Amino acid sequence: MRRVFIDGLLADEIKISGTDGHHIMHVLRAKIGQKLVVVDASQMIAETEIIAFANGEITLKCLKQMDANTEAPIEVVLAQCLPKADKMDFIAQKAVELGVSSIVPVISTNCVVKYDAAKQIARRTKWQKIADEAAKQCGRTIQPVVEPIVRLKEVLENLDPDTAAFICYEGQADVPIRDFLRHNTARRFFVLIGPEGGFTPEEVELCLKNGVHTVTMGPRILRSETASLAAVSIVMYENGDLGGRSL
Repeated sequence: MRRVFIDGLLADEIKISGTDGHHIMHVLRAKIGQKLVVVDASQMIAETEIIAFANGEITLKCLKQMDANTEAPIEVVLAQCLPKADKMDFIAQKAVELGVSSIVPVISTNCVVKYDAAKQIARRTKWQKIADEAAKQCGRTIQPVVEPIVRLKEVLENLDPDTAAFICYEGQADVPIRDFLRHNTARRFFVLIGPEGGFTPEEVELCLKNGVHTVTMGPRILRSETASLAAVSIVMYENGDLGGRSL
């Protein structure tokens, strides 16, 4: 069943309007009697039924609460240095499907794309919309947030000390990602992926100074969008998600 996120709390009757209401009525062409799963602001989940359409608003009847939390047992933040073209669209969609809790678009030295202030806001809005749709489609219990675009130095300086942070860097990493994860008991992970041109030696040094470890995912050099999704998948699997090993 399609999921809908609401800002308020579950009630016997729920009103849906705005973008979600328009999408359900005019894109999904929902009908009276159709079932929807609603997730409220406290992450409570309920099965609902459409009972009315009126003035661009949908009325849902709450049928039953559900125990259907779909979130991973860990929190994963994907910090992705801006890739070329529309690759970030793809990364945002797939990362949300894989279970990340948030996405941080990062500006680093070798990023090819350059956005002015207005373009940054527009791009973030687009990525958030893609993330929202992915969360609904794959049945997430939360709506992952796409953070504002930030420079690498700033994001490193604001790292939570309780976070296990790493970059995939073929230049000097001799620790396999599996070994790093299996010797780490953190419940929050920060995955930093470089742009097509990779990180500069100075940026790697800055990462190390701020507690970010370097790991390797093997002998092959992966594209930026491949590396990000592979790294997230491995982190999830090794921590009991995606059908991974029990902790």
